[in-house]
Amino acid sequence: MLYLIFSIIAVALVFDFLNGFHDAANSIATVVSTRVLTPIQAVLWAATFNFIAAFAFGTPVARTISQGIIVEHDLTATVIVAGLIGAICWNIITWLMALPTSSSHALLSGLAGAAVARHGFTGTLIASGWIKILAFLVLSPIIGFALGAFNMVVVSWIFRYTTPYRVDKLFRRLQLVSAGIYSLGHGTNDAQKTMGVIVALLALSHPDWAYRASGIAGHHPIAVWIILACHAAIALGTVFGGWRIVKTMGTGITRLQPVGGFCAETAGATTIIGTAIMGIPISTTHAITGAILGVGTTKGVRSVRWIWGERIVLAWILTLPCSAVIAAVALLVIQGMRHLLG
Repeated sequence: MLYLIFSIIAVALVFDFLNGFHDAANSIATVVSTRVLTPIQAVLWAATFNFIAAFAFGTPVARTISQGIIVEHDLTATVIVAGLIGAICWNIITWLMALPTSSSHALLSGLAGAAVARHGFTGTLIASGWIKILAFLVLSPIIGFALGAFNMVVVSWIFRYTTPYRVDKLFRRLQLVSAGIYSLGHGTNDAQKTMGVIVALLALSHPDWAYRASGIAGHHPIAVWIILACHAAIALGTVFGGWRIVKTMGTGITRLQPVGGFCAETAGATTIIGTAIMGIPISTTHAITGAILGVGTTKGVRSVRWIWGERIVLAWILTLPCSAVIAAVALLVIQGMRHLLG
């Protein structure tokens, strides 16, 4: 039994690593595309703040994942591992296609698909939790878009009499701050999802391993080793980040200057950290993509390559059913293998 538990925790940390790997582009694309930092400097900067997030905002998102989306007794070890497989497979597929999709929604829909395949629809999913998740599936890019456009308009008005050279020089420095804050938000929101999965797994048989006063996250006393392991995995994934997606996020949607990168990162960070504090697991990809689109639109509708927006939205739409189906198939395969092995 212990072997099985540790194996599933290892799979969860692999997903967490791939989350950082896949979503690294979100953290570094703008700061790399504006040439404020080199790629190596950018991933180290982002990874540092992804890890520091362990000490920042508590763990309300982890509580939602472990207790708020699937009825507790239906979130079994088999469901968890199948859900993780669905999310991992979808992350790899979209990485190969260079599409910045949501690792968060891949995980959530993977868990849901596996749970429904195992227990059926009736009484398995918690409606209140899914209403928030689905609502912010739509709202997070809209909020990011609005804040990105607002930030750009306000900054442009404040610095309307400043020479372009001075603006560029100032925001090259400020973008270091905004990139760090965005990575802090990314670590806060995304690492907690894996924490929630591990807590849900351990709650089935070893709750004393999962819940322990940590002194780090008093709002949800998760054991220190879970918090640090998840943040270390996502930070390590960021270090080995997904360079295929950087081009899409950094230059494929719209061309950014340091001032635009600052406005987009600040908007994305505000959206992510705000929802994390409320315990709502959103997609960091959705938030930053909306923010980049908002910044680009202030320069004119033709400044945005809307074809990339269409491809990204299509990938977002496909994430929920595809991850759920892959997870459901994985669950059936696992059950079949267990039956054959007796």
